[in-house]
Amino acid sequence: MAPSRRLTTIRKLRITVLDIIPQGPATSLWARLMNANMASIMAPVVALWCEQAGHEVEFLAYTGFEEIDTELLDRDLVFINSFTRSALLAYAISAICRRRGAVTVLGGPHARCYPDDAASYFDFVLGMTDRSIIHEVLQSAEPQRPVGVMLSAPKQPETLPLLQERWKFIEPTLAKAPVVKLVPMLGSLGCPYTCSFCIDSEIDYQPLGFDRLQADLRFLLTKFKRPRVGWHDPNFGIRFDDYLDAIEEAVPPGAVDHVAESSLAILTEPRLERLQRAGFKGILPGIESWFGLGGKSKTGTIVGEDKVRRVAEHVNMIARYIPYIQTNFILGLDVDEGAAPFALTKHFLDLCPSVFPAYSMLTAFGEATPLNLELQREGRVLPFPFHFLDNNQSMNVRPLNYTWPEFYDRLIDLSEYSFSWRAIGARLRAQGINLPGTMNVARAISSEGFGRVRYHTMIRGLLDTDLQVRAFFDGETTTVPQFYVDRIRTKLGPYWEALPEEALVHDPNAFAAKHSLAMRSAS
Repeated sequence: MAPSRRLTTIRKLRITVLDIIPQGPATSLWARLMNANMASIMAPVVALWCEQAGHEVEFLAYTGFEEIDTELLDRDLVFINSFTRSALLAYAISAICRRRGAVTVLGGPHARCYPDDAASYFDFVLGMTDRSIIHEVLQSAEPQRPVGVMLSAPKQPETLPLLQERWKFIEPTLAKAPVVKLVPMLGSLGCPYTCSFCIDSEIDYQPLGFDRLQADLRFLLTKFKRPRVGWHDPNFGIRFDDYLDAIEEAVPPGAVDHVAESSLAILTEPRLERLQRAGFKGILPGIESWFGLGGKSKTGTIVGEDKVRRVAEHVNMIARYIPYIQTNFILGLDVDEGAAPFALTKHFLDLCPSVFPAYSMLTAFGEATPLNLELQREGRVLPFPFHFLDNNQSMNVRPLNYTWPEFYDRLIDLSEYSFSWRAIGARLRAQGINLPGTMNVARAISSEGFGRVRYHTMIRGLLDTDLQVRAFFDGETTTVPQFYVDRIRTKLGPYWEALPEEALVHDPNAFAAKHSLAMRSAS
């Protein structure tokens, strides 16, 4: 039974809020440069809400280079924020904390995507989280065993604390970023687009207060000579004029550098001119596929070569105003077939040499989207351990139009083309020897470029040589191949011993089973 929501006097708790960014201890150049910039918005918010409720709070954003002090885990209550890719590390840390008597709470994307699995390893699992949900946990900070309590607000919070209020928890994390320091900010929640693969597709679009956005920007100018803001909006600029009016009124032109994820449909030339004046230095538009999802790219029903030309023209226009562009692609979608999707992406890169391509393999994250329900009912979702669900280390959906060897052959070919020395040189020449150019070189030669080529090549080899791996990919067995177990053990390092053995396995069809049970109960 869920605890009561009635507010009462509560005892003062010793609390740790832990924001887990990587899957375990990190070593790569790119991780050292950028992991601190991938910290979440909500973890400092939760820390502040707990402190404002009268509790003693410690905060740590784990970037993979810190030793997690045992004192941080020896607390009354430990909140952990985690993506699915870092869920096994979160499970291991929760096990350590619970053995020491702490009550543990999981929030973040993994808690929303796999709540039933997480409830076996945490006392509380939080879906949509607002201040009332946090207060409910604080009032009921007692062990919930053997299955944790799942709590969720009816919608996202309508407002968040000001950046100045959260700063004491954000500043130490930014100090870990050696070169580029991106202050995480948020102007809206949800997204009006309905991309079937996106966790925000069913979350109503909700702008946060523009007056608070202005206060946050003004505060930043008291902390940095020229701040850099990384906007965490799922789709920045939906209410474009309102956003830019607020930014332009709050700070002088170009006083703050901005990086945001936005849609090509939003990025018209007049708007790009305003973005340039306001100091936007990076834009990350989603192209996704050459054979579908044309709404966000403003291409409608245009597909194939015609879409490539249209999008390339648009992206090159963006490059005249914004120096850093990352284009996002989803590989393995059901609308893709044969060599064309990969060949067209190569052609696009030739037409737009300055852009950095970011490839994600189609991944079904538990309860994240309605598409996942359909895929589970079709029996196409594979039980890859959570550790590999990062859009790159595995594709947990059996492709509709490719065999696994064919898919990996084409993926490797595209990756080698994208991160060849020829492509790296072309990007550098197009951008110049400056911060965007050197960042792209670092990305390409680190784990994101060369590293992924090596990894995909290794997986391709195992599909031919390791019968256990091939049977797992083909859905003939649910036993996790030893290759993957060994990689998890190596990556978790000292936390491996604390990981519950059963955590390596999860039910990939839990969402469909849960939905069917709910339908039967309702009928």
